[in-house]
Amino acid sequence: MLYQFQALMIIAGYLASVFIGISLGLIGGGGSILTVPVLVYLFGIDPVLATAYSLFIVGITSAAGSFSYLEKGWVHIRAAVVFGIPSVAAIFFTRACLLPLIPEELFSTPDFKVTKGVLLMSLFAVLMLVASYSMIKKGKDEKKHRMQQQPNRYPQLVLQGVLIGGVTGLVGAGGGFLIIPALVHLLKLPMKTAVGTSLVIISANSLLGFLFSLPHISVQWGLLAAITFIAITGILIGSYLSTKIDGKILKPAFGWFVLAMGVYILMKEIAL
Repeated sequence: MLYQFQALMIIAGYLASVFIGISLGLIGGGGSILTVPVLVYLFGIDPVLATAYSLFIVGITSAAGSFSYLEKGWVHIRAAVVFGIPSVAAIFFTRACLLPLIPEELFSTPDFKVTKGVLLMSLFAVLMLVASYSMIKKGKDEKKHRMQQQPNRYPQLVLQGVLIGGVTGLVGAGGGFLIIPALVHLLKLPMKTAVGTSLVIISANSLLGFLFSLPHISVQWGLLAAITFIAITGILIGSYLSTKIDGKILKPAFGWFVLAMGVYILMKEIAL
């Protein structure tokens, strides 16, 4: 009975991997928000290891999805470089210096123990709540913000890069839900260009973050390759759907789903 349950969970994990790619291809973000919970709760992978696996899966998947945007000229190279360099520096510091300093057990009481895994999953749940608010609110306010004329703000983009690099390094999230608003609001990029640029930034950040993690982890390459292949299939589907469906329509709905997931994870890790 236990074996059958585990098999069903793994099948559910592979099915969910398709939606990781679809989310990235359709709205340029949200894939990493799904990846870590899928790895932890469906594949049973340790949360710390799952953050590293997430970086590889999201990085390769985003790179595959970015090619179609590059071919169509929907990538702002300068923005990707300005955003990417400080972001990569923050990822390196977080993965190589900060994350190894966190003890395996932070503190415990007779009824509750806070481990490194609980901390990371709780932080990830909070990130999901922030992401859901951004997605839901953005669906309502995007038109108003894009009508406001502001000068280019590359220094602010650098600060955003450092912030998102820290987030990426700590919890294995690509940060597309933060990158796209920054590109749209600060640089006034069209939505499709912001999505394409976001995919390039996410792919570079995530893959370098994974490389920085390699000395500290043991990788199940077979499992990682299978999940990544399925996610790539999903991003190709999502990229095709993005030409037929306006991602801005789906983003608020996806935001409500992420909100529910974030609340569930927070309750599972802390309240229960």
